[in-house]
Amino acid sequence: MASTQALQRTGDDLAMDRTVLAAERTLMAWIRTAFSMISFGFTMFKFLQQVQSASGTRAGVHGPRNLAMVLIGLGTMSLIAAIAQHISYMNRLGRGRGAPWSLATVVALLVVLTGLLAFAGVAARHGPF
Repeated sequence: MASTQALQRTGDDLAMDRTVLAAERTLMAWIRTAFSMISFGFTMFKFLQQVQSASGTRAGVHGPRNLAMVLIGLGTMSLIAAIAQHISYMNRLGRGRGAPWSLATVVALLVVLTGLLAFAGVAARHGPF
């Protein structure tokens, strides 16, 4: 009977678990949104760069590069803000004392790194990949 008592959890514990999981899902939604903006910006840059070179348009046109930098920068900055908000929320819940880095947080940081590399590549007028 001692083992069944150890498995029983209070409603507050389960509510806390649901709240934490909801916060993780919110961060994962931000990851998807930011990654979409970053990849769309980079893809638009490469596509429009190829169109410009194939059509012989003069190299001074910065439209594709500016659009790409806005999309990549917006995606990266929004994910940085989402990570900060997520960590702050987890600390308010009291879950920041144990292992503060969940898998979603680590993936979010990797996507931020990818966004920074893509931004630097577009700013230097070539792709980082």
